[in-house]
Amino acid sequence: MSKSAREHVERIRRDRYFIGREEKNPLAEDMHHAVNYLSDELYSKDVHFLMELIQNAEDNEYPSGVAPSLEFVITSKDITGTGAASTLLVFNNEKGFSESNIESICRVGKSTKKGQRHRGYIGEKGIGFKSVFLISNQPHIFSNGYQIKFNEEPSPDCGLGYIVPEWVDQNPTPTDLIDIYGASKTLPTTTIILPLKPDKVDPVKRQLSSIHPEILLFLSKIRNLSVREVNTNNRAESTVTQISISSEKDYQARKIVDAESFSLHLAAQETSQRGEDQCAYYMWKQKFPVKRECRVKKREEVDEWVITLAFPHGERLSRGLTSSSVYAFLPTEMVTNFPFIIQADFLLSSSRETILLDSPWNKGILDCVPSAFMNAFVSLVKPTSDAPAFSLPPKFRFLPVKECSIPLLDSVRLSIKNKLGGEAIIPCESYTPQKIFCKPGEARRLIPAFWDLLINAQKCGVDLQSISSHGTCILSSYFDTGDYNDVLEFLGVGYVDSSWYPKCIEGSNLVKEASEEVYLQLLCFISDNWQNHFSNNGKIKHVPLLKYENSNGALSFSSIDSVARGMIILCIASEKCHMSWLISSNREFASTSSRCFLPSGTQEELKGFSKKSIVMDWFQSKVKLEVLDTYRYAGVVSKGISGRQQAISFAHFLYHSLVKGHIEERRIMDLCNDMPVVDNYGVVVTQRSQLLVPAKGSKWVELMGSNPWRGEKYIELSAEYENSGFFAGNYAAQNELLDFMKTYLGASDVPYINPPNASFPTVSSGLTKKNALLILQWIRNLSYKGVRLPERFLGCVKNGSWIKTSIGNKPPNECFLSSAEWGSLLQIGSDMVDIPMIDHEFYGGKMSDFKEELKKIGVKFEFGEASEFIGHHLMSIAAERSLTRSNVLSLLKLIRFLREKHLSPSHLVGSINKDQWLKTCKGYKTPSDTILFDSEWESASMISSLPFIDTNFYGQCICDYKTELELLGVVVGFKNNHKLVVDNFEFRASVVTAEAVMLLLECVRYVNISENLIHRIKQAKWVNTSIGIKAPSETFLPDPEWSCLLNAIEGVPFIDLGYYGNKMLSWKEELGRIGVVVRFDDASKAIAEKFKQIIPYSLCEKNVLLLLDSYRQLKSKADFLPIVTCMREENWLRTDMGFKAPKNSILFDLVWEPLCSVASLPFIDRASKISEYKDELKDLGVAVGIEQGAKFVISGLNIPSDAKVLTASTVLSLLECIKCFKKKSTLPEGFISNIRKKWLKTVMGYRYPDESILFDLKQFSPVLRTDGPFIDEEFYGPKIVEYNQELAEIGVKVDTSSARSLIAEKLKLHFDTSTISRIYAFLKESEWKLENQDSDFIWIPSGDNNGQWVNPGSCVVHDKDGLFGSQLHVLEKYYGPSLRSFFSSAFNVKYGPCVEDYCKLWKHWEGQGSDCLVSFSDCTAFWEFIRTHWSTKSQKLISESVTKLPISMKTGISLSSKGDVFIPDDLVLKDLFEESLFVWYPPKTPSRANLTNIYMQIGARKISESVEKHETSDLETRASFTTAGEKSAIIQLGLLKISLAFLADPCLDICVKERHETVTPLLNLTIFGTNEPITLNYILDQSSVNATQMAMARWEREKKILYIQRVDGSKGMECKIKFATYFASEMAQGLLYERPDLIGSLVEIIKLACLLEFEEGAIGFLLKTRNLQLFVEDEEFLSSHL
Repeated sequence: MSKSAREHVERIRRDRYFIGREEKNPLAEDMHHAVNYLSDELYSKDVHFLMELIQNAEDNEYPSGVAPSLEFVITSKDITGTGAASTLLVFNNEKGFSESNIESICRVGKSTKKGQRHRGYIGEKGIGFKSVFLISNQPHIFSNGYQIKFNEEPSPDCGLGYIVPEWVDQNPTPTDLIDIYGASKTLPTTTIILPLKPDKVDPVKRQLSSIHPEILLFLSKIRNLSVREVNTNNRAESTVTQISISSEKDYQARKIVDAESFSLHLAAQETSQRGEDQCAYYMWKQKFPVKRECRVKKREEVDEWVITLAFPHGERLSRGLTSSSVYAFLPTEMVTNFPFIIQADFLLSSSRETILLDSPWNKGILDCVPSAFMNAFVSLVKPTSDAPAFSLPPKFRFLPVKECSIPLLDSVRLSIKNKLGGEAIIPCESYTPQKIFCKPGEARRLIPAFWDLLINAQKCGVDLQSISSHGTCILSSYFDTGDYNDVLEFLGVGYVDSSWYPKCIEGSNLVKEASEEVYLQLLCFISDNWQNHFSNNGKIKHVPLLKYENSNGALSFSSIDSVARGMIILCIASEKCHMSWLISSNREFASTSSRCFLPSGTQEELKGFSKKSIVMDWFQSKVKLEVLDTYRYAGVVSKGISGRQQAISFAHFLYHSLVKGHIEERRIMDLCNDMPVVDNYGVVVTQRSQLLVPAKGSKWVELMGSNPWRGEKYIELSAEYENSGFFAGNYAAQNELLDFMKTYLGASDVPYINPPNASFPTVSSGLTKKNALLILQWIRNLSYKGVRLPERFLGCVKNGSWIKTSIGNKPPNECFLSSAEWGSLLQIGSDMVDIPMIDHEFYGGKMSDFKEELKKIGVKFEFGEASEFIGHHLMSIAAERSLTRSNVLSLLKLIRFLREKHLSPSHLVGSINKDQWLKTCKGYKTPSDTILFDSEWESASMISSLPFIDTNFYGQCICDYKTELELLGVVVGFKNNHKLVVDNFEFRASVVTAEAVMLLLECVRYVNISENLIHRIKQAKWVNTSIGIKAPSETFLPDPEWSCLLNAIEGVPFIDLGYYGNKMLSWKEELGRIGVVVRFDDASKAIAEKFKQIIPYSLCEKNVLLLLDSYRQLKSKADFLPIVTCMREENWLRTDMGFKAPKNSILFDLVWEPLCSVASLPFIDRASKISEYKDELKDLGVAVGIEQGAKFVISGLNIPSDAKVLTASTVLSLLECIKCFKKKSTLPEGFISNIRKKWLKTVMGYRYPDESILFDLKQFSPVLRTDGPFIDEEFYGPKIVEYNQELAEIGVKVDTSSARSLIAEKLKLHFDTSTISRIYAFLKESEWKLENQDSDFIWIPSGDNNGQWVNPGSCVVHDKDGLFGSQLHVLEKYYGPSLRSFFSSAFNVKYGPCVEDYCKLWKHWEGQGSDCLVSFSDCTAFWEFIRTHWSTKSQKLISESVTKLPISMKTGISLSSKGDVFIPDDLVLKDLFEESLFVWYPPKTPSRANLTNIYMQIGARKISESVEKHETSDLETRASFTTAGEKSAIIQLGLLKISLAFLADPCLDICVKERHETVTPLLNLTIFGTNEPITLNYILDQSSVNATQMAMARWEREKKILYIQRVDGSKGMECKIKFATYFASEMAQGLLYERPDLIGSLVEIIKLACLLEFEEGAIGFLLKTRNLQLFVEDEEFLSSHL
């Protein structure tokens, strides 16, 4: 072989490349081009050489019995002698290279795989093996005796590289290869030796180290792949991560039409790890026919797509690398987030990293992936009927839940999601052996806690088989966990409706049959979910959910609704020790309370329940459960007591509860506060303030005679409380209950009763000594108890005349209990008042024992109180009438007497000094508001109105009592009493003396005078000034600093220092406070105000110059003077335009001359000498140059109507003003409107600024100066260009963006096509767009300088099918390609006709009459456009426009009214009627279904919906009908089972009774058979058009007759399928005539069963595949009727 191989290589070199031949190779040039192309391909594409080698190995052929293997070995040995630092060897145990393989590899583009894609070759036509040149300059091949190499560099023999083979004798030899491979192993047939380029060593090692373990996953041949390193130094550390990968298939595959499934096991072991990583993959391979629209040249020989999906069980093998999700036999680098792997013959990018996303071939494959996935997934989920339920949910982890970042692949995910929605794949919970599956939209989840509840209930023996019989399919409990939330959300599986839970709870008898623990778990579930699920659920509120013990101790049930309506109130004992006592007591009070306690067992279980708090919270908030101990129970019962005996019993209940220790003593007292009691009349009293002991023998009767406070709810107890009695078997002896009432209800007697806020009559007159002392003792007891005496009770005691005194019976508050020391003295000293003293002798001296009590009721003990009594008595006299002179003097004498006796008169003084009884010159005043006049008050009397004591009334003798008057508070002597002067301030004289003024200023200095008074002083005219008497606010205190201003402003009033003296200057601050101008800034303000009053007309030239001179003197302080502010702001300068403020004035010079013709300017009066103050005027704001005065030109602009008078200098000066103005501000709004006149000279005449353009050749090319209104630069000179910014400000267009609209606006002034084209070109470059699309802006030429302007809406750029030549202007006829895009972007010209245009075209065709036919090509083009542009938006327009639809004729297409044209949706009916009735379809239409949908929405009807079916009416009269023998031959058991199982589907929620009633008519049928046809007549829309069709069966329900046509079995399956179809349709329609939506599903099942001849086993399997089953009740029904 080696010899013949070498000869073969030499022959190739000689024959193909002319090596060793003298003649020249005629194909040399072509070969050079091919090789150069190969080189470009290699280095322009990102080729993955490793994948190319693996791909080639997969395409190789292998000997039988050999496990195909591929080994990569990298070594540092230079076995090729090329000086390579590392060499890569690829060992492959294939059959080896053949002559044809060698021939192919020595050529470019001549692969032996060409056209062999369908045979399993995975390599692409292109680079292949030659990719090794990326890493090696001289690749070697040793195979089947061939020992050759190729060189990247051109061969010196023929000048070609890459494809010229060279024989290798040594370096390497086969021995070298064996040394590296291993002498103990057989050297594989083929070895490729690649001495690596220096810069490729590390990249190759990295690629080898990163080979993914899943690389063999979709390779059909290679079973083993390994990577290892062999070094010259065996101890050297490996630089490559070595790995061995193997795969093994389980070929027990099951075939399903065009699909097969199998298991594949991958194992990978790295040398750095001890163990072997493994993973099993469930593989699904399915074939799909290649769609015609998806075919591509590279796969033209392939007719079937083979799609393989891999589902990894467990963790995928990855070696820490990113795992690919998309394979094209070998992995790409695409990551989809899908939990499965997609393999198909995708078209790849050159780098193999991704598939080509825009390839129709790849899109077609991806369109098939959802179907393949669905088939694979169903086979996973429904493998066998005996698979355990818990094994199914993990398989749903293969669903693509996570979104893919690649839109094309994410659409695959969404398609899978849509398909899943229509497949019954969801495992449902079933407590029977039968597995049930339903569609995702039919399945529902349960709240997790309810699953726990059901599991526990089942353990207790509760029957849950009816869990799915409540109209809802329940998701399997193994699936319904939080681990699958994302999967279930992806599938759209939601939770059951809240109304399902009540059905399940009641239907499963959970409350009655479950244990107490499960019962509490149920309540906990309801409470946890009350707010979100049950609060608005009426059904849960009517379920008998609540257990309780009734009054007889029996177990009963109630609903939440019953409790809510108050029928019962549920209770629970708070402690176990209270339970029996509460239950027994509750029986005693059965008639007074609707309360019932939870069963004792429930209460016991609840005590230790882990979620007790949750259940109790729900009980209390929603069920209003009362948690009661004996105390709370007592409080509840007390509110329901109404009868006398109940009240007495309740007292016994409390007494015994206390004795037994069920209620604490403090709580007994709380209960007794509201306890109903029985009074002495036998009436139950619930409202009381105090209980009185029975009247017999009581002290309160002795004091008051009868109960005066019954109205205040002071209740006298019934005598029954003294009797003995029984309660609940417990005995109370005589008086025990009454003692209990005294102790805990406060039943009491005087002096221990707490009195009400009410009086009692006996204190209104004198009391006996005993009763008087009893009252005092009563008050003492109340004080000891800390009881506050009620106001009315205390008032009647205080005000009642029951105490005996020296002047008779008096109320306590008028009595005195005196001591011997002061009593007689006070009587002697006061001859005006008698004092009532308590009679000590009458009370036997006992009164002194009750001093504190007497004080409380008002009795007085102290001297001061007696003194106050005297004073109050005098003041009462003064209130009735004025005190006489004698009264006042006697009072003063008494005060003097008390002082002399060393008794304090303070109490007496305090009792009288607050009243107005002392007469003054201003009326009666309190002593503290009066003054005893003397000389010190003389000046004060001039500025103040003071209350001096009336000495004329009292006489001068009153002045002898100065000390006593001072004690009373009278002011004696001035003593700097400035405040009194201020408080009574009033100018009492027309002229105020200087002394009085000084006193006034003292008051201002020393007293905090109110602002109101200051204002009065400011406004009063009392100050002597230089120009008369003035108010302070008008007056100035002179200062030399601003005297210069006085020369300019005359008539300012100054204080007269000659009258007041210089001492007035020491009161500067006080004068300033009362309004006198004393500070420089205030003086400036005042002078400024004066200045405002006299300007402008009272200010002469002299005043103006003086003001300017003052400004010059005060310049250093000018900025702070208000007068200067006025000078700047006020209009006081005379100008040509009237009086103006400086800032609004101009100081004239010659620079302003050119501007006088375009603006009215405020020049200051030029005749004045004011120009001498130019600097001062400039400081004040006067404009002295163009830069300052530009604003006046802007605001005063007045363009003359005759623009010719404007010189170029005037215009340039105006632009200079604009330039100066813009430096400081923006142009005002009105300026643009003022300047918008035709004054700017352009080449097209005078124009408005915004209609003019400043020309710039660079910007406006290709436009010429004559093409628009450009400014005339010859007139203005080149300087005009310097003002381009200012021109832009006034509207002139200075750039293309602003000028393009103006140029476009003038476009229609032109009629020369070349000029118009030139402007169009400019507008395109400047990206101009037309704003008003209704304008005629498009020029349609017609000859030289002729044409018309048309609207853009009447134009299109391109007419693809040539349909609109007479309808629209097609612009491609007139303009070149460079302008066509401009018409679309600028004018919104449609590129081609739109839907509306096509609708108008169709209308045109419709209007041509029935004789005019449309050509096939035109009609095809029309409807292809409609099909591709059909949308929700276009539907309405097309439907309204199209009134006729196409029908096919021999010579063309005719249009017929859409009401007379039909869709051939029923091929049977189509054959019955004429072809001319049906709508025409274009030949080879890409989507007939899409066009059908369009026709229907336009108005065409389906033929199946437009015919009326008429059954033959003479069946009964036909002689050929005979009874069909055994009914069971037709209505078989299988048919009945199918019907019942179909109706029993939980998703339909049909009850048992209804199911049986539906099927019963089948059992009562009479069946007739015939050999003659049974037909149906069809009439089209009640017209004369009709047709006849075979029926073969008819069921007349009312007559209970079934007619059938006998089947001739000899006619084959066609006759059988017809009968099965007609029979199934008739049966389904007869059974489900009230549910037409279900008929189609039942028809398919009966049809299939009929073909199977209703064989029992086949029927059973058929029902299982449809998730249908018979329930026990249905089996019993069939048994009883058959």
